[in-house]
Amino acid sequence: MSIKEVQSLPGFREFYPESCAVRNYIFEMWRSVAHRYGFAEWEGPVLEPTDLYRRKSGDEIAGQLFCFIDKGGRDVSLRPELTPSLTRMAVAKQREYKKPLRWFEIGACFRYEKPQKGRLREFYQFNCDMLGESAPAIDAELIALAIDVMVGFGFTKEHFAVRLSDRNIWKRFMREAGITEDNETALLQIIDKLERTKPDLLDVQLQTIGTTLVAVQGFIASKAETEAVSTVRQQLEARGFDDFVSVDLGIVRGLAYYTGVVFEIFDCQGDMRAVAGGGRYDSLAKLIGGADMPAAGFAMGDVVIGNFIEETPVAKARLDAYIKASFELDAYVIVASEERRPDALGVVQKLRSAGLRVDFALTAAKVVKQFQSAEQRNARLAIIVGNEFPGISVKNLTTRKETTTTAEGLIETAQQALG
Repeated sequence: MSIKEVQSLPGFREFYPESCAVRNYIFEMWRSVAHRYGFAEWEGPVLEPTDLYRRKSGDEIAGQLFCFIDKGGRDVSLRPELTPSLTRMAVAKQREYKKPLRWFEIGACFRYEKPQKGRLREFYQFNCDMLGESAPAIDAELIALAIDVMVGFGFTKEHFAVRLSDRNIWKRFMREAGITEDNETALLQIIDKLERTKPDLLDVQLQTIGTTLVAVQGFIASKAETEAVSTVRQQLEARGFDDFVSVDLGIVRGLAYYTGVVFEIFDCQGDMRAVAGGGRYDSLAKLIGGADMPAAGFAMGDVVIGNFIEETPVAKARLDAYIKASFELDAYVIVASEERRPDALGVVQKLRSAGLRVDFALTAAKVVKQFQSAEQRNARLAIIVGNEFPGISVKNLTTRKETTTTAEGLIETAQQALG
């Protein structure tokens, strides 16, 4: 079989060290901000019963499932998202945790859709959820966390915006327009694509469920924000985040389980793509596990946020600095004499045990070549083990300052040289 025949599948990913460093950077930012907000990390199964998604997430997700019949005859799917799994798990153990639950997760998800910019069939997703509390303060807390993540990456109010809405206002529209409940999902999915669909097609779609584009546009223009949206917005203003947030009743989110306040974060620089989103899903716990547990959450994918970082100079500079540091060594041990290799190995291990990132030549090599390797690996120090036992030289490869020390004083000397 040729190499060409065993290439990776379309939309799936290979992480070489550089791209893995990008992924790690994104993960570390997600995790650090979630911890600052008091969230605990959890994880769920990658494979779930297909019915969990077909019943709870609506037709939009159902058409994107990687589903199959397993060897036990079960209809299963790779997870396309985490909210249904989270809700099932939270309901099962809810009496063991103080509410509201503050849980976050970073894990792989899979959707069968056409690979394109910002959307692949395999992606990692950051999920933050709060369960067991119905107050709008929960929504404000989650949006604040999402904003802090964006700011942590280096984005400013010129780069992104949070658009806030409430699905409940569209129930009012349905009553006023005489649209039946059977058409609620269809209406919300049309509204969700309002900015991405041609007006003529929108009008046709809306007419099939008993309304028109003119009626929808007039409703959006005439309606004020709901009390829940107003409360969330005020709490975000109190945190100093008002410059990031605006109300947009056209934001409804595509998934069927959302029940109230929803939001999306948009890239303001390019094509106004959504880079994160979420909202209130108060009914999902009862549907899945029979327990009444209000909840809200949001998700952010690594593919779209990674693209956004790459395209934004100030965010890209932070990423580049992280990648550079991740590939740097604290020290490269130079084995100046093969007779001293056992001593050099002891030095290597001593430095590593002290928490330093260390490499060395595994086989005999000229000293000049070892110094070249140290430079290529961006080592900050060269630790030279030569013929003058027990002397060890510590050389700063930036300042070129060199100090002689002993095995006993090595760690202290190295740390001083690193500054």
